[in-house]
Amino acid sequence: MFDLFRLWFGAMIRIFHTQRSLVLENLALRQQLVVLKLKHPKPKLNPLDKLFWLGARRFWPQWKEALVIVLPDTVVRWHRSGFKLYWAMLCRVRKRVGGGRRISRELRGLIFQMASENPTWGAPRIHGELLMLGFEVSETTISRWMRRAPRHPEPAQRWLAFLRNHREAIAAMDFFAVPTLTFNVLYCFFIISHDRRRILHFNVTRHPTSTWIVQQLREAFPYQSTPKFLIFDHDAKYGLDVPAAIRSMKIARVQTSVQSPWQNGVAERWVGSCRRELLDQVIPLNERHLKRLLSQYVSYYHDDRTHLGLDKQTPARRALSVESGRVISRRRLGGLHHRYDRAA
Repeated sequence: MFDLFRLWFGAMIRIFHTQRSLVLENLALRQQLVVLKLKHPKPKLNPLDKLFWLGARRFWPQWKEALVIVLPDTVVRWHRSGFKLYWAMLCRVRKRVGGGRRISRELRGLIFQMASENPTWGAPRIHGELLMLGFEVSETTISRWMRRAPRHPEPAQRWLAFLRNHREAIAAMDFFAVPTLTFNVLYCFFIISHDRRRILHFNVTRHPTSTWIVQQLREAFPYQSTPKFLIFDHDAKYGLDVPAAIRSMKIARVQTSVQSPWQNGVAERWVGSCRRELLDQVIPLNERHLKRLLSQYVSYYHDDRTHLGLDKQTPARRALSVESGRVISRRRLGGLHHRYDRAA
């Protein structure tokens, strides 16, 4: 501020100078500015300096001829920036979302919930749902609040909805290893459907080969009962024969990424259930013993065990008890698990 005062004070004094002295002083100042520009190609100007040149542009017609440090376009740009800043300060008054009175927190929560759970819905659809619930709110208010609605934090939920809509056409296959009492390793092969989590086929072998796997596929899908999609991983046991056999059966093969078991989640979840509920409790003696155990577990899995993914139902749709008798317990898997029914 003091520098600006000195500038105006010097200008008032120079009014009384002669023209010759002013010309010489102007020449000396211009020479010093040229030297300053050579040493500092881009000097920094503070806001007061910019304000001075904006005023000079307003009241001095020959302001462009005196510019040495900055270009005329720069001064014009300063003026436009100041114009925007001025009107931004005038328009900084906060506008209330929704126009008139603010809506309740409950209504805002409903708008956010509907926008998050239904990504394809617009303001008219949400407005109609709210009218059905008895909320009096304008469609414009809903559209404004929808811009603030948080999006669903779990993108996997959309993928889950996609799988649920196509689960009747999807099956998956996989292997898991089981050690025996004599420290040998058996391989269990299984195919599971996505719609009701049913085990379509399983078998046990000591030496899994691609030829053996092709035969298991033929036994699992007889008489053109093939699914549209079959999910499996990049296991080396499949070789080239298994993908070729899948194509010949007119099944679209879907191979998961390398080391990405979560992409075959239905099959991996069944393996985890089988290990926790059976294989972690018993020691298979040989191949025949393991087949018998797995057969009993598959029967228990289909008919007795409820599933969270099936709304607490079983793959075989267990009937609800309508009797009023006492509850009786039935042993499953040698007593590892039980089934409870009403006595007739």
